[in-house]
Amino acid sequence: MQISAQTILLGATPRNKLEAIELAGITLVDAGLIERAYIESMVERELHSDTFLGHGIAIPHGMAPDRHLIKRTGVSVVQIPRGVEWNDGERVDLVVAIAAKSDEHLNILAALTDVLDDEELIGRLSQTKNVEDIVAALGGKRQTEEGTAEAFEGQTIEAKVVGYAGLHARPAARLSEIASQFKSKIRIEYGTRSASPDAVISILKLGVAGGETVRIVAQGTDAQQALEVLKREIESGLGDDLEAPLPASSSVQSLFAPMSEAPFLKGVKAAPGLAIAPLHFLRKGSLQIEETGGDFGTECAKLQLSLKSAREELLRLKQEVEGRGGRDEAAIFTAQLSLQEDPELLTESENLIREGKNAAWAWNKTVTERAEEMRGSSNARLAERSVDLEDVGARVLRFMGIVSTESSLPEHPVILVAGDLSPSQVVGLDTKRVVGICTAEGGPTSHTAILASSLKLPLIVAMGGEVLELANDGALCVLDGNAGRLYSQLSEDDLKAARELQEQLRQQEDAAFGERYRPALMRDGHRMEVVANIGVANEAAKALENGAEGVGLLRTEFLFLHRDSAPSEEEQFAALCEMNDALNGLPLTVRTLDIGGDKTAPYLPIPHEENPFLGVRGMRLTLRRPELFKTQLRAVFRASETGPIRLLFPMIGTLEEWRKARDFAETVREEVGALSVEYGVMVEVPSAALMAREFAEEVDFFSIGTNDLTQYTLAVDRLHPELSGEADSLHPAVLRLIAMTVEAAKEKKKKVSVCGNIGDDALGALVLSGLGVNTLSLSIPAIARVKAALRQTDTISSQRLAQRALACRTAAEVRALGEQL
Repeated sequence: MQISAQTILLGATPRNKLEAIELAGITLVDAGLIERAYIESMVERELHSDTFLGHGIAIPHGMAPDRHLIKRTGVSVVQIPRGVEWNDGERVDLVVAIAAKSDEHLNILAALTDVLDDEELIGRLSQTKNVEDIVAALGGKRQTEEGTAEAFEGQTIEAKVVGYAGLHARPAARLSEIASQFKSKIRIEYGTRSASPDAVISILKLGVAGGETVRIVAQGTDAQQALEVLKREIESGLGDDLEAPLPASSSVQSLFAPMSEAPFLKGVKAAPGLAIAPLHFLRKGSLQIEETGGDFGTECAKLQLSLKSAREELLRLKQEVEGRGGRDEAAIFTAQLSLQEDPELLTESENLIREGKNAAWAWNKTVTERAEEMRGSSNARLAERSVDLEDVGARVLRFMGIVSTESSLPEHPVILVAGDLSPSQVVGLDTKRVVGICTAEGGPTSHTAILASSLKLPLIVAMGGEVLELANDGALCVLDGNAGRLYSQLSEDDLKAARELQEQLRQQEDAAFGERYRPALMRDGHRMEVVANIGVANEAAKALENGAEGVGLLRTEFLFLHRDSAPSEEEQFAALCEMNDALNGLPLTVRTLDIGGDKTAPYLPIPHEENPFLGVRGMRLTLRRPELFKTQLRAVFRASETGPIRLLFPMIGTLEEWRKARDFAETVREEVGALSVEYGVMVEVPSAALMAREFAEEVDFFSIGTNDLTQYTLAVDRLHPELSGEADSLHPAVLRLIAMTVEAAKEKKKKVSVCGNIGDDALGALVLSGLGVNTLSLSIPAIARVKAALRQTDTISSQRLAQRALACRTAAEVRALGEQL
């Protein structure tokens, strides 16, 4: 990069530092080197770091995330003959503003350091009226001769400079500070040049670019220690976080960004993907039902026959979904069957029939009233399940010949817009005609969302009534499930860009899946362990088929829910052995029963609680049901003889809870006669993260459940249809708790895994790897994609991304980092 006379301003008279930066920035703008917005970035830089280089020279430059505002690399020089105060006691005569996308400015920086050695030259440059004097001083040939540092023999070691911009002012100052802590004489060598770390200017003169290797020479009593520390610090970036580029990742799910000012509606993202199609509105039809019925026996028989037919259809749907490998999705219809067989529904319906009402009318009234009660519940999960009950009701009515008058789907592909959709409606969709879904209501964890994701249908929920008022004019819209946005009124160029992005995402997904068995080996050789979250026994084999390296979270609730009695020890033992067989020696982390809150079982009556998520759930429940807990533990310890099993205790908030669970488990293990297993705790409540240092002294490992940790940290119910969008696990408050846990674990050499949804997102995975998390436990569909993303970066880049995320103030700021990847 060469300096030009056109970017030099002589005789400027700014009143303060900000005006000086403004003048330097405008000079760059006028030369066509930067966008005007980059000037604001230069000003923001001053809030984070000192750009005063010394001896009357300052080098303002913008923030790393704003390098896209640089059109061409260049510098401007503002001469201030009377000087201007930069910081307290610091006078600047020459402002050299730098706009560089990479390390092209290092020759200018090296020339500046030469100028700094010559106070007489600085004086002349600050007063000259000839721009060529400045061009000659700053644009001359870089020095290549060896520096003035005294040559000596000593111990040596090489270190790679990982900072994006090389050894510029800040890392050079940090290097000098670290070197000063040692008694030994130290020299830094680069090519034919050498420098003493005692002087920052001497280091700058080396002109070391990012990615280059330097040689460190030390002589003295603590030479070996000095070499080790300096190498470690240089290869860790010397604290140069703000200058670091974000890690490149071709696997990060891109967001659609229209070129025009296209209007959009925002909702809560519930299933990822990009859909391009016109809208089709599914209006809720009306029901025509006669109120008066026949005799009691005839009407009851009609209802019983319809209930029987509905039951058979639910069982068929369950089998069909299971046949596609969707065991979790199939459980939705098991749950619906439980709702249908609620004896109170039948009793209330029969009471109405006894009053002379028609069977269909009685059933509809009973179901509608019960669904309204559920919808008004303070328990968000219960409110979401009102849709399931309405689905149950509609199915039974259909077998009595009562069908709502809904609009039929057109033959061409559409984005379906509705108030809400029932699970049966989603399962029955023709995915060749419906390519995406938007609903005014609903939540991201609803059964509708789970099924849409399994069908690879992008879904946005909780969009509000406004989505139902959009124009139904047949124009193409774009549904971005990755961002939770529905765009309309798009230009042809926008639609072309959307189609290109859609194809890119498809190719990325295919490529990632093709390499799913490759380890998540980052560019610098660091390996992230990637395992799976599973909820049923047969998913262990499915996890391996999708590239998992084991199971990081087995939710054992599948053995306990949707049944009338607790599973026996033998049943649990058989299920665990089945998974160990499938894993063939890979690790299985078993979480003990986590029930309560939104998950209940009829044989475990829990008194009504105003705040069930703050009540008897997880470890609190099993410690109060010792026989239930003991049976599960016996099965786990017996199964541990057939494969590597680790035991994980959920919802641990205090050391007392952890110790009770551990001691109880140890007693059972000794009774069984099993070998020792590792015990870990779920970090799901802030108290566990805040006490991580104390926990780390006793536990074998940590598993951070970010879903619950987020809702407890932000006091936002992650299942709430209106507030769930605010329960963002990338919020800085949550990230700082994770960082706190990781730091405490490192001190005691304990490993940390994360098993929440945050890891399913590539940005989240990169941040977590940068925070020092050892293992990511993901949903099965995310494994290949996230492993691909991790392979595209290196440890230093992800660490810097993590540090920038920790410094953010909102979740939106953190997510904005992902848009720059």
